[in-house]
Amino acid sequence: MNKAILIFCTLFAGLLMFTSCGKESEGGSTGGGEAKLSTNGSSESHNMGQNCMNCHQKGGEGEGWFTVAGTIYNQLNNSPSANGLVELYTGPNGTGKVAYTIQVDARGNFYTTENINFGNGLYPASVVGQTRRYMPDAVTSGQCNSCHGSSTHPIYTN
Repeated sequence: MNKAILIFCTLFAGLLMFTSCGKESEGGSTGGGEAKLSTNGSSESHNMGQNCMNCHQKGGEGEGWFTVAGTIYNQLNNSPSANGLVELYTGPNGTGKVAYTIQVDARGNFYTTENINFGNGLYPASVVGQTRRYMPDAVTSGQCNSCHGSSTHPIYTN
C-alpha cells in the first residue's frame, strides 16, 4: 500500500513538472506559459530598440511570447525614456476607453504576454511624466519595434 502511494505521488509530481514548465507549453492566458510583464523600475529587459518578438515568440529563444513589446525614447531619440506607460485606446487620440495599460521599465522597454484583443485595432499612446503622445493610426499587432526604429521613427516622448 505505501509503495503504491509512493509510486502515485512520484508520477503525479512528474506530470505536474512536465505540464507546467517550458516556454513551448501552450494554453493559459499568457503566451508560452511564461507570464512576463514590464514594470516601472525594473531593469531586467534588454535589446532596446530591437523587435522583441524576433525572440519572444513561439519557437523563439526568449522567455514568454510577447503580445505587445517595444521601446520608448526621449524626444531626441538618443536615450530610452524610463518608467512611463503605454496605453491602448479603443478610439483615436485618447478617445474611447483605455483597453490596456503596460508599464515601461527603467530601460525604456515595455512588454507583456497577456492576451490582447486588438479587434479592429487599438490606438497606442506613450506616456512619460506629463507628456502623452498618441499614435494616429490603429494597430492590430503589438510588434512595435518591427516598424518603429526600422521603417518609421522610434517611439518617443518628452
